[in-house]
Amino acid sequence: MRIDQCIACRRFPCADVSRGCYAVPGIDVKPETISIFMVSEAAPENASDYYYAEGDPLFQQTTVLAFNDAGVKAASVSDLLKCGVYLTTAVKCGKTGYTIRADTIRECSQLLEKELALFPNVKVLMLMGDVAIQALNCIARRVGEKRVIPAGSTYKIRKGEYFFLGMRVIPSYLQAGPSFFIEKAKRRMIAEDIASALRLVA
Repeated sequence: MRIDQCIACRRFPCADVSRGCYAVPGIDVKPETISIFMVSEAAPENASDYYYAEGDPLFQQTTVLAFNDAGVKAASVSDLLKCGVYLTTAVKCGKTGYTIRADTIRECSQLLEKELALFPNVKVLMLMGDVAIQALNCIARRVGEKRVIPAGSTYKIRKGEYFFLGMRVIPSYLQAGPSFFIEKAKRRMIAEDIASALRLVA
């Protein structure tokens, strides 16, 4: 299945993101093989940094390192896919500022909802950062559920047990991008959260 042939933004209504950075995974994947669905913040400013770009893109570098820290022997996003890990972003366009508006996250969560529905065997949903957490809470409200992840700092909430439509949900820190290299304490916690996800699908 080609993901970018199944979901797409047609209207591009959001004012605080860059449409030129729009990215939906353009990969062939067997949805039934995916057990971990990892959602990070937004598409990168440069298309060459996206998870599924050619070469060794930045998002691949930091994510592979995060899984290596958790004990997974992987060298690429392709290796992670073979392990049942799918990577995407909550917002499909690039940021133009430090933050992303709530209405933009809510709008793009509609695409994320359709994307998640393509994968019938997901056991663990990893939310990497506040934008991913907000996006899932938007989806939950739309389907008549209460918010999945409570308000609060990630440090305080990441150890809780959360569920959405039968999936275990793990809130964590953003693993995609340059901040991963500098924030060593967060890097350690990301590795712990990935290890927890892997145990749940073992």
